[in-house]
Amino acid sequence: MQEISIMDFENLKIGQAENAAAGTGCTVLLLGQEGAPAGLDVRGGGPASRESELLKPTAAASVIHAILLSGGSAFGLDAAGGVMRYLEEHNIGFDVGVTKVPLVCQSCLFDLTVGDPMVRPDADLAYKACQNAEQGNYRDGCFGAGTGATVGKLLGMEHCMKSGIGSYAVQVGELKVGALVAVNALGDIYDWKTGRKVAGLLAEDGKTFANAEEIALRKTEVVENKFVGNTTLGVIVTNGCFQKAQLCKIAGMGHDGYARAIRPVHTTADGDSIYAVSLGNVQADQDVVGALAAQVMAEAILRAVQAAKSGYGFPAVSDL
Repeated sequence: MQEISIMDFENLKIGQAENAAAGTGCTVLLLGQEGAPAGLDVRGGGPASRESELLKPTAAASVIHAILLSGGSAFGLDAAGGVMRYLEEHNIGFDVGVTKVPLVCQSCLFDLTVGDPMVRPDADLAYKACQNAEQGNYRDGCFGAGTGATVGKLLGMEHCMKSGIGSYAVQVGELKVGALVAVNALGDIYDWKTGRKVAGLLAEDGKTFANAEEIALRKTEVVENKFVGNTTLGVIVTNGCFQKAQLCKIAGMGHDGYARAIRPVHTTADGDSIYAVSLGNVQADQDVVGALAAQVMAEAILRAVQAAKSGYGFPAVSDL
C-alpha cells in the first residue's frame, strides 16, 4: 500500500473557491464527461442536501456528474446552480434532446457562526470552484467547504477549535481508494492510530482539552431543540468498478472512519454524510474497498484539523 494524492484519479477534477473574509466556501468534484456511479450514506440528524434521492439504488439515474460540498447551511444549496451552469456550458449532463441536464448532488455544512452569517456560497462562487477545478487547485486546510469549519462545539462556539478540509488516498496494486472530508463536527477529533485527542472542545483556559464525550455522557436528561450547527461531509473515491447499491454500502463502511476519528459522532446535532464514487473499471472486492474507505476517511479527518490555521478567533492545532 502506498500513499497517493487525492488528485491522482482519472475522471476526477477537484476545485475550490472561498470567501475568506466571510468564512465560507465551496469544494466541487467534477466526475468526467460521462459522469460516474455514486452512492450516499447519511447518518447525522441534521443534513442539508440536494438531489440525494438520485443516489438511492431504486432511482433511475445510473450516474451523476458532480458533487458539491459547501458552507452556508441550507442557504448554500443555491450554489449548485453554478455547477449546473458550468456543466451545461461544457455539454455535460443527461441528454433530454433540447439540452443536457447535469445531475449535481450537494451537501452543506453549517458555518454561519463563523465570519459573516449573511454571506453564503452562491452560484457564482460554485461556478468559480468549477473553473478552478480545470487547474486542480485543491488544498487541505481552510479552503473551499472547509473555510469556516470548526470542531468541538458541545459547549458552544467559545470552546471550539478551527478545522478545515482534508484528504488522503492510497493505492494497492491497480486499486486506488481516497477520501476528501470537510470536518465540521460537534465532537472531538482523535488520531485514529494512537487514540490521542488532537482537536476539539477546549477547557476554560483555552489552551488545554476538555473531553466532549465524557461531558456528554454525564448529562442524561432530554435536551429539546438541539442546535444543529455541525456536519462532517465526506466523499470516498475509487477506481474500483461498482454500481449504486454497492457504493451506498461502501459509503456506509466509510462512516467507520468517522467513528474512529470523531467522538461523539452521528448525533442529532450533526448532518454527517458520506458519498462514494466509482471512477474506473478495476475489479475489486467491495468489502476490501469499504475497509480501505474507513481507513482513508479517518486519516483524512486527522489531516483536515492538522492542516487548519487559526482564524475568526478560533485556535488551530498548531496553536496548542
